[in-house]
Amino acid sequence: MKLRYILLLNLFLANSAQATVFLEDKTWTELRDEVKAGSNTIIIPIGGTEQNGPFMALGKHNFRVKFLAEKIATKLGNAMVAPLIAYVPEGTINPPLAHMKFPGTITVPDKVFIDMLDSAARSLKHAGFKTIVLIGDHGSYQGDLTIVAEKLNAEWKGSARVFADRDYYNISQHQYVAALEANGARESEIGTHAGLADTSLMLAVDPSKVRSEKIASGSKFDSVDGIYNGDPKNASAKFGQLGIDLIVDGTVDAIKNFTATH
Repeated sequence: MKLRYILLLNLFLANSAQATVFLEDKTWTELRDEVKAGSNTIIIPIGGTEQNGPFMALGKHNFRVKFLAEKIATKLGNAMVAPLIAYVPEGTINPPLAHMKFPGTITVPDKVFIDMLDSAARSLKHAGFKTIVLIGDHGSYQGDLTIVAEKLNAEWKGSARVFADRDYYNISQHQYVAALEANGARESEIGTHAGLADTSLMLAVDPSKVRSEKIASGSKFDSVDGIYNGDPKNASAKFGQLGIDLIVDGTVDAIKNFTATH
């Protein structure tokens, strides 16, 4: 009876390891076998570590893109998720500009960021992946994703392909905003950074990363606090779910279209 329990437990653990879409949770042999079996698309989730006002964690972009990448890969069915990239261009340190004026924001030069993405993509191609998808949750480096994709696609000439899916980010800036307005949110509260839109997405992904008591305190936040053109007071997980659904569905469609046409 004890031996049977151990065997069942080992089988469960093995199946759990294989079921995960995260590359870092697998052994190298599990990864090799899954790629050979057809799971040859991999998503590189790119976040950023920056201030998000006094009420939202510095890792907002990181938590969000990893959560969404898992949903996207699962829906695709033949995809995995590479380890998260949390160090991205956020501006200059001297003088400190934009988010770099606030403690906790971490920046790297664009060249360092581009070289890191280039090396990551080459490593994943070496592992057998044929389609490498770059999704970035932050606006500052979207052009860098295209630079990397164009360079590698020209070099690899069809032996593998890189898709800089900038629609992933654009959906959060356009379709999501339109959906919020259609559901009663005001343009003045949606905001461009740490307003209703941003905060709602985080509440839907992981509410523990939002200090709701600070929002409920009645304080008025503005650019001095790191909040730009918005008001988080009416943020909700229900609003955030609108964004999750749009981003996941739109990104899955974009990846499928890319693989079908390249």
